[in-house]
Amino acid sequence: MTAVVFDLGNVLVGWDARAAFAGHYPEAQVSAFFEAVDFPALNLAQDAGRPWSVARDTIADPAHRAMLDHYLAHFDAALTGPVPGSAQIVTELVDAGVPVFGLTNWSAETYHHAVPAAPAIGLLADVLVSGREGLVKPDPRIFRLAAERFGVDPAGTVFVDDSPANVAAASAQGFDGLLFTGARDLRAALVQRGVLPRR
Repeated sequence: MTAVVFDLGNVLVGWDARAAFAGHYPEAQVSAFFEAVDFPALNLAQDAGRPWSVARDTIADPAHRAMLDHYLAHFDAALTGPVPGSAQIVTELVDAGVPVFGLTNWSAETYHHAVPAAPAIGLLADVLVSGREGLVKPDPRIFRLAAERFGVDPAGTVFVDDSPANVAAASAQGFDGLLFTGARDLRAALVQRGVLPRR
């Protein structure tokens, strides 16, 4: 293996959408909002490049539109900081001269919050942001685009993601897919592949 591509959310930076509402809305109200707007589907559409203004227009309930506005205004609070241990792995890889990249499902309009929340993201040589490309994982096209954009051979590239569907899709495109379950296991897997030295 000669390169590593990282997912960002819950691999390098924690993401908890509900955290953006903490202290502002009761938990029951947040749950009702998430269900009413089908938040996972809404968020995926944003990751695929839909403007937040358009998302807002799809919501009929004024109270729910206000909650979406709040989420966008407080998006930085949804980023819960660096995932424990992951920054050290990125630093080790960079210090070892291993090319490291990012491939993330993330809205183009909120991506600017990424590096302040987890500075290790700034060490990546390049990051392909789904919202800028109009493609989201696990669409096979985004993995082919990443290989082209980063100039890497999938067969020699480890892809790390916390989503089994994304890992399977990357593997189908020839990457060495690794399911992220924690920094300790990730480092062990990278050592096993000869990407990092044993301690």
